Amino acid sequence: MSRTTAHRAALAAALVTPLLLPLTTAVPARAHGAPTDPVSRVLACSPEGGERARSAACRAAVAANGAPFTAWDNLRVPNVNGADRQRVPDGKLCSGGLPAYRGLDLPRADWPATRVSPGEALPMRYVSTIPHEGTFRMYLTKPGYDPARPLTWSDLPAEPFAEVTDPPLTKGAYRFRVTLPSDRTGRHVLYTVWQNSSTPDTYYSCSDVVFTEQQRKEQEGQGPGREPGAEAAGAKEKKKEKEGEEGKEREGEPEASGTPQEGAASSGGTPSAGGAAPAGTVKAAPTAASGPSAPALAGGAAAVLLLVGGGALAVRRRRR
Repeated sequence: MSRTTAHRAALAAALVTPLLLPLTTAVPARAHGAPTDPVSRVLACSPEGGERARSAACRAAVAANGAPFTAWDNLRVPNVNGADRQRVPDGKLCSGGLPAYRGLDLPRADWPATRVSPGEALPMRYVSTIPHEGTFRMYLTKPGYDPARPLTWSDLPAEPFAEVTDPPLTKGAYRFRVTLPSDRTGRHVLYTVWQNSSTPDTYYSCSDVVFTEQQRKEQEGQGPGREPGAEAAGAKEKKKEKEGEEGKEREGEPEASGTPQEGAASSGGTPSAGGAAPAGTVKAAPTAASGPSAPALAGGAAAVLLLVGGGALAVRRRRR
């Protein structure tokens, strides 16, 4: 091949390749996501992290990363197929082993964290831009975890403490609850693995949490300024009040049965014999025409007429 021919071939390739790229890369977009509650490191330190992004830990993470975490919802590794411990190296769990997220692996004890309580039913919110099927596996670092050391697989139990498959997507986020272990105190890492079943991708994320004993006591009604059991007692009182209100409301509601109440009509009904109004009817106030005083007035008027009439008849007979 002559130099002229080779040059023309290279030029044609340079011109045609950019035109073909949109066709070869126009594959369906895959799911993207990350935990927003409890907040993950990648979201907290992203441009959308707000005040948290200005924390010392996030500034150090961005500096170590060499770039901001703009793609906070794209921390994914393809074709893992459940072999997380083999594919993601120790010390790189929070980045998933991806160099573009290496700043998330810094061993620090000041990452933006969410306060939680031991044994609490924790509501989780995992934002996803595209719905996909998959399973969420949640791990929590073991008791004695040291946040000043790199996170390794040995810091996590062999099995997740919670596992959720295909939760509903509501308003752009997967929402579900997990019950946290009750034997943790202090700072820990909630490690979430989302393995897609409709794509070959697996997502990894670290959410820093702080277990506070005081918060647990406050939830049990033993916080400052509250006597033990005060919250439970208050709940009982509220329950009684609610039951009383519901009972009052039920007094004015028709019964669920389809049979009409005995002695009551659909409109203008009167109480049945015995004087008690059946359920679903409203007692009407007594009136002059139908009240209890009407018979007495009628009887008294009749008696007066009889006496007056009798007296007039007696006078007429005497005159004769």
